[in-house]
Amino acid sequence: MPGIIDLKQLLSGMKPNLVEGEFVYCSVPASALADHLHLEPIGLFREKEGITLILPLEAARMAGLAVMPAMRMITLEVHSSLEAVGLTAAFATALGNGGISANVVAAYYHDHIFVPAADAERAMTALLALSATQAARR
Repeated sequence: MPGIIDLKQLLSGMKPNLVEGEFVYCSVPASALADHLHLEPIGLFREKEGITLILPLEAARMAGLAVMPAMRMITLEVHSSLEAVGLTAAFATALGNGGISANVVAAYYHDHIFVPAADAERAMTALLALSATQAARR
């Protein structure tokens, strides 16, 4: 099933879901990646400086990894196409207007937004308002 491209449909149907738990971004040397896969990262990205792992906060702490501030993950339940235009800009603007930083991971089916744990409820309010506004326009 192909993902949705239409921005109005994406925004009105994004269904943000605040995922349970806190997550952190950690960095490990590329040579140490195999030593950290048992931590079951929910995401990883290879950069020239090392491997970024997105891990549950407790897993990172138990492994003794330096952790960034705790984040909460909001998953947009709409099946967005990787070729959709404007979705990231729309929700980033809504969050930015509220002074909320957003780190986005676009996966095959959904977009996942990592926000500071302290801002998670405000982020959900902003995203739900964005979606409701678009739905009212349809």
